[in-house]
Amino acid sequence: MKISVLTLGCRVNQSESSVIEGSLIKAGHSIVNLSDSPDCCVINTCTVTEKSNYQSRQLIRRALKTGARVMVTGCYAQISPLEIFKIDKNIELFNNGIKYNIINMLTDNIECYTYNYTTNSRPYLKIQDGCNLSCSYCIVPLARGKSSSLPVDHIIRRAREIEDNGYHEIVLTGIHLGTYGYDLKPKSKLSQLLKTILNNTSKCRLRLSSIEVKEIDTELIDVLQHDRICRHLHIPLQSGDADILKKMKRTYSIRYYLSSICNILKTLPDIAIGTDVIAGFPGEGFSEFLNTKKLLMDIPYSYIHIFPFSCRPHTEASKMSGQVSPQVKRERVRELKVVDDQKRADFISSQINTKHNIILEQKKGNSYWLGTSDNYLKVGMIVSNQQPGSLVRVVIKGKENNLAIGTPIDF
Repeated sequence: MKISVLTLGCRVNQSESSVIEGSLIKAGHSIVNLSDSPDCCVINTCTVTEKSNYQSRQLIRRALKTGARVMVTGCYAQISPLEIFKIDKNIELFNNGIKYNIINMLTDNIECYTYNYTTNSRPYLKIQDGCNLSCSYCIVPLARGKSSSLPVDHIIRRAREIEDNGYHEIVLTGIHLGTYGYDLKPKSKLSQLLKTILNNTSKCRLRLSSIEVKEIDTELIDVLQHDRICRHLHIPLQSGDADILKKMKRTYSIRYYLSSICNILKTLPDIAIGTDVIAGFPGEGFSEFLNTKKLLMDIPYSYIHIFPFSCRPHTEASKMSGQVSPQVKRERVRELKVVDDQKRADFISSQINTKHNIILEQKKGNSYWLGTSDNYLKVGMIVSNQQPGSLVRVVIKGKENNLAIGTPIDF
């Protein structure tokens, strides 16, 4: 069959979709675009914001218009199945716990799922699912459940498959990555997993996706110094105001967060640190917002992901007083975006005349490529006779908007 797999949301979703796609290809099916008259459409949805819900519904409606069989899974399907059935009662729904049953239904019940297929030059490898936190704004624990870790042997097998297929980077991803191994018997840790992957692979560099600040311990910082671990951490802040942090039910103080960032930078001065921040959380007045803006300006971030607060049903924050108007949220996002733009420009400027190994990801024109360095620098360069996923050594010579400009050099 011709099957279209459409994915919204986080890297965990993207990793799971790559398993579905690879397994279907292994069974003899073709992965096609929605415009190629698919026989079946698989839609992996997201519900982290109301915008995600809207995008999920739009994608479902587009799939239905093709006349194909439509299968819907992911967090929106988990949280709001009735809303999906209102679109069309014939939609086939799969909650997150049985997501891979889609593979069984479209094949002859193959027993071994695969990561061999991905359109990413830097494949995502899911090592963990679910979240043990109870942040007052977040619906993800309701959609994904408690933290659960994939077995070490499973992860090693997948990592070797990725490396054997010629990839140069593996992005380790999870919903609550820093809790990897807590539920295993015997109990393990993320730092131990990283050591095991390094010992059982030979060339792929490893990148961590988002990790909570309280889960970055001394042992993990030691492992991050290995030359195959990417010099890049994404550490959510969410708010720079102490009272708002408490209302969010975050597990750290501003002082703890700052101390941890300083400790990381002391050990790894060349590391890139990114963050998430929410603008317009209930009760965030002008002074609270300024506290957040000032803290973001003070910390040497490489980039900032900014999200307007989205009121999610069944969360504590949805019932809080002091809801911020959409207009004010938009204004605050715009103001923080100016800070983000400056952070990105400063980081690129700090990298001029440094050398990096760049993984080519996207071709623009005949010989112009966009790629990513180990410290998450987005680089544009002119290079000939290369394929997506190739590794190119460059020296950073300048910047253009929010993009570093590199010149290829010999290894």
